[in-house]
Amino acid sequence: MDTRTLIDTATTLVAGDRGLLAMDESTPTANKRFAPLGIPLTAEARRAYRDMIVTTPRLGECISGAILYDETLRQQTNEGLPFAQALVQAGIVPGIKVDAGAKPLALHPGEEVTEGLDGLRERLGDYRGLGARFAKWRAVIRIGDAIPTRACIAANAHALARYAALSQEAGLVPIVEPEVLMDGDHTLERCATVTEAVLHAVFDALDGQGVLLEGMLLKPNMVVPGLTARDQSDTDTIADATVACLRRHVPAAVPGIAFLSGGQSAKLASARLNAMNARDGVRLPWALAFSFARAIQQPALDAWRGVAENVPKAQQALFHRADCNRAARRGEYDAATDAPRRA
Repeated sequence: MDTRTLIDTATTLVAGDRGLLAMDESTPTANKRFAPLGIPLTAEARRAYRDMIVTTPRLGECISGAILYDETLRQQTNEGLPFAQALVQAGIVPGIKVDAGAKPLALHPGEEVTEGLDGLRERLGDYRGLGARFAKWRAVIRIGDAIPTRACIAANAHALARYAALSQEAGLVPIVEPEVLMDGDHTLERCATVTEAVLHAVFDALDGQGVLLEGMLLKPNMVVPGLTARDQSDTDTIADATVACLRRHVPAAVPGIAFLSGGQSAKLASARLNAMNARDGVRLPWALAFSFARAIQQPALDAWRGVAENVPKAQQALFHRADCNRAARRGEYDAATDAPRRA
């Protein structure tokens, strides 16, 4: 394990005011987002969409790393350049999603465990050869009646830790993503309790597998009420609850926390990240960054709609959202105007 390279890469991914762009949608997920817009459900349409993203002018000013899907890592831009190389030329570190998705957890109705450990060592070596320098694995924790169970939390924590250890062995920085879903009517307090339990189990498992904390990143959910909860809480309350949860359970050795958007709107995700950095950022042991997918991509996808002539407009929308989140890292995002505050 090349400890120095792992630490340097992890630090680079959360340095300054940049963050990560998650563009690792599986084929079914990409098709689900394309269909309502009338975009062809083809490999070429997915390639063209990702070309629009990767070739966005000045994207590297806001984005430090991009998480790709297996298909994308093997595709090329319109100019014939592998996407991983195009990202590097833009000053962006290429990464790769390596899990095989969440599947039903045996004997635990309504709960899931993420699979994909079989053959992972060999796949990680392949991905590194294709240019990836970090990896991502997502676990899914659902809140409901009598769930999550200890068994579900433990199974997902163990899988995350084994993935992280294999990634570091292969020279890839692991992004550890335990997502407590927003679905449901649970309170902010219930989300905090579950998120704390999950983080406690995850870091215990990471320690048990010998994972180098300085050479990994955490990609958690924000502590928020369920989407259908009566009380949605204000931005500052959510920021304070999230930071309190992280302070209690994320070791200071971890260089950065890159939040997932998890179904939040683009503006809400930016506003909540901004509040955390404005209120607590300078006093925290780790950087608070972003690793958003829809919260950066959706406005660009709506503008693009699979039409080549729409690429410039779509790229402007993509850069705007990335720039807003860059401002949120500095605590300088203005939610009222949905733009960075200018001096």
